[in-house]
Amino acid sequence: MSQVEDCIKVISKSVKGFTPQVGLILGSGLGQFCEHVEVVASIEFDELPGFPVAGVGGHEGKLLLGQVSGTDIAILQGRAHYYEQGKADTMAVAIQTLNAMGCQSLVITNAAGSLNSEATPGSVMLITDHINMTGVSPLFSAESNQRFVDMSEAYSHELNDAMRSAAKANDINLHEGTYAWMSGPQFETPAEIRALETLGADAVGMSTVPEVILARHQGLSLCAISVITNYAAGMSETALSHEQTISFASQAADTVECLLIAYLKGQ
Repeated sequence: MSQVEDCIKVISKSVKGFTPQVGLILGSGLGQFCEHVEVVASIEFDELPGFPVAGVGGHEGKLLLGQVSGTDIAILQGRAHYYEQGKADTMAVAIQTLNAMGCQSLVITNAAGSLNSEATPGSVMLITDHINMTGVSPLFSAESNQRFVDMSEAYSHELNDAMRSAAKANDINLHEGTYAWMSGPQFETPAEIRALETLGADAVGMSTVPEVILARHQGLSLCAISVITNYAAGMSETALSHEQTISFASQAADTVECLLIAYLKGQ
């Protein structure tokens, strides 16, 4: 029996007949969104075979099942990152389990640094495309021709439009742009940021892209948003730190909550 099948058995023991419409991955400092969930089950990651150990501050490490805005939802309250163990596929079982549960689409959130002076810390950006700067893939060693995933529309135009509509209806200034994935855990150098600017990146972070690839491998449609927590290296005199990331993500949490609640109403 596969780890995904084992996870489904564990979940079925906690709640029967629950089929989430939307999967949601919450990034650093966004855990308070879960206060809006009518929870039917809460399961620790360590109870689910193959789920990651969330070892970074701001990531709770729980699977929440419940309802938001009348939409059944499965929330990964936290994630693991490539830099924690050097494994790009660390979120594979979690993503595959969301798909096996019946999720029709996925929303991914993260904390990111801005390369755009107009996207200030505390603002929100819709990811419209990405650049993988790490040279690795979560599909290394995957079998069959399914591994050759078409990434030309990695971020669903339809779901992006739904997120734009949710932002407009709530007077939220939703920036848009391309997200660059760097391996971390160190922050980028000013020279690296200048290189990313040349390549067309608007934000930079240490997550999300592996999850996008894994989701598309499973056939899941998705959209993704970045909470801008800082200006990238060389754009500000403020020293970069994870504490700063958590602080600004928390400050933007109300905006993100409003955006996600409005988006989920339409799903």
